[in-house]
Amino acid sequence: MRHESVTIPAGNGIDWKGLGYLISIGSVFFLGAIAWPKSQDPWWHVPALVLGMATSILGMACRYKAHLDQQREIRKAKAEAHGR
Repeated sequence: MRHESVTIPAGNGIDWKGLGYLISIGSVFFLGAIAWPKSQDPWWHVPALVLGMATSILGMACRYKAHLDQQREIRKAKAEAHGR
């Protein structure tokens, strides 16, 4: 019987890209709070600001999902290279 060691991949610590996206999302809310229209501003400023904030956050979420997909593919390729 052949004995092979089994390695369990450990986490690499902090996901800096994920943390960066969370910080960016927080900054969208702070900037939105500062930019919130005043009562004398045109009616369309509120929907434009909300839409801009939402699309910014959605874009960051899409980029983070792409990052996770890429990391999963890298792990899969490494596992296949090692013959698992």
